[in-house]
Amino acid sequence: MARPDKYVGIQNELNGGMTTIGKIIRDAWVFGLIEETETCEGWNLAGVDALLDKVNKEWDKYGCLVSHLPPELLERHQRIHGKAIEDAHAAGWSGEAETEDEK
Repeated sequence: MARPDKYVGIQNELNGGMTTIGKIIRDAWVFGLIEETETCEGWNLAGVDALLDKVNKEWDKYGCLVSHLPPELLERHQRIHGKAIEDAHAAGWSGEAETEDEK
């Protein structure tokens, strides 16, 4: 099966968006790199990769630690990622697949 050349959009993601690309998009929302209404649907993978580079540069400013975020970004991070986890649970995601290899 051929790999898709366009991203499906965070709203159409597997596991309620609990994927690597979903996390990149949510972090981009946190840092204000893209609007929170931007789902990235139809983006090519080069565009997603460029967004990842920008997100990584932002995280580097804070030692890649949520606890080092200033209050405004910390609140935004908690709100965005907290809602994503709630929505993913409601869609049937349990998080077990992400920790399978830790058993």
